[in-house]
Amino acid sequence: MKITLCVLTLNEYDSVKIIMPQIDKSLFDQILVIDGNSTDGTIEWCRQQGYEVYIQQQRGLRSAYEEALPHIRGDVMITFSPDGNSLTQLLPDLVAELKKGRDMVIVSRYLGNAKSEDDSFITRFGNWMFTTLINVLHGGKYTDAMVMYRGYKKSLITDLKLLDPKAYNFPEKLLGTRVSIEPLLSIRAARGKLNVSEIPGDEPARIGGQRKLQIIRWGLTFLYQVVTEVFRQKPVVVKTASINERI
Repeated sequence: MKITLCVLTLNEYDSVKIIMPQIDKSLFDQILVIDGNSTDGTIEWCRQQGYEVYIQQQRGLRSAYEEALPHIRGDVMITFSPDGNSLTQLLPDLVAELKKGRDMVIVSRYLGNAKSEDDSFITRFGNWMFTTLINVLHGGKYTDAMVMYRGYKKSLITDLKLLDPKAYNFPEKLLGTRVSIEPLLSIRAARGKLNVSEIPGDEPARIGGQRKLQIIRWGLTFLYQVVTEVFRQKPVVVKTASINERI
């Protein structure tokens, strides 16, 4: 199993200088920086440090995944934010859990004693509400269905049709926004009864960069997805043997 660490950046120069040197490169077969057209020197610094960088053409995290997908060489991808929210010391535990043959492993901000220092009252309530709805309506067992910090088989992006415009077009056009794939990934993984687990992980306050959250527009779009997915056919995912089963 090959693992790619996908580092999502947008004007994170102050934080990448602190966070990136903390990453144990030996854990990964590829580290790919996916940049949303930074103008603060993030791209130049990453290239100077020898990191592979892909600059996306369209805005938004979903575009980042879609455009970078052909450049991701790993069978498994870990999505990581270098703004300080994602703790590098959790990467060994995340990789170890993925190597058990999991389809997806989530670094939960609300499992056990984990906590988010980047939460406001509104975002914490929103995360709880959507996670609860996904569990009740789609059979999930999540404590954190919304977080970006997670690892999963790259094939899930196509198997679960996470880039299908039909899941996004209506609410995004209505609300003038563009959302990422994580909530839909959680929904369809639960509906497909995939092998999913969580590990606890604190979310510190960000070091640099600006928060891109659009609370109302994103929230309404996610609500539309959570409800309409109830009426969609359950996804069919091709099961692959775990490492232990193949040995």
